Amino acid sequence: MKFESLPQGVRLAAEAAQEKKAAGITVLDLRAAGAFTDYFVVCTGFSTPQVQAICTEIEAQLHKNLGRSPEHREGHRSAEWALLDFRRLCRPRLQRAGPPLLRSRTPVAHGP
Repeated sequence: MKFESLPQGVRLAAEAAQEKKAAGITVLDLRAAGAFTDYFVVCTGFSTPQVQAICTEIEAQLHKNLGRSPEHREGHRSAEWALLDFRRLCRPRLQRAGPPLLRSRTPVAHGP
């Protein structure tokens, strides 16, 4: 799937994460799986301030370009992981990278 063909909210979340130097940004197309969402954008931040900056940038870009703010936030203060719930638009979730054996990609965003 080409990046340009993704829903705008998913593209904006991925681009915002890239702007803040997130690693391993990947879009998962889950439409065929019949999951509760169509897409996840996966990325990793390597420190608490970076995860917070990624969240802040995703929120800012989705608000600026689509007039949307998250309806729910989790984990943003501790930033071990974070979840920004934009409901049907996009659901960013980030995780700070852990020790090498525990490092994993965590969902960042999904869209309709």
